[in-house]
Amino acid sequence: KAIHWFKEHNVDFTFHNTKAEAISKEKIQSWCTQVGWEKLLNKKGTTFRKLHPAVQMNATTEAAAIEIMNERQSTIKRPIIEKNNKIITVGFDEKKYEIAYL
Repeated sequence: KAIHWFKEHNVDFTFHNTKAEAISKEKIQSWCTQVGWEKLLNKKGTTFRKLHPAVQMNATTEAAAIEIMNERQSTIKRPIIEKNNKIITVGFDEKKYEIAYL
């Protein structure tokens, strides 16, 4: 949805494919500082739900969440939209895109 929205509104963007190139632990930490680990860790996603129950139950602190997201990057909620290294939104939010880019 996000890619389609940016193309439809002629907004230049860079797509980062986490399957091909991992996100650094430092970047994940920066995102946590900006929006909180609770918003970034996708506990409803398939990857998180397939984790061992002990790992899931340990996801109660920022440090633990960062380790999980760093080791299993599919647990990071997407898309994360940044502008000038600042998060605009986590997840698809057309209204926030309009405010930031139109």
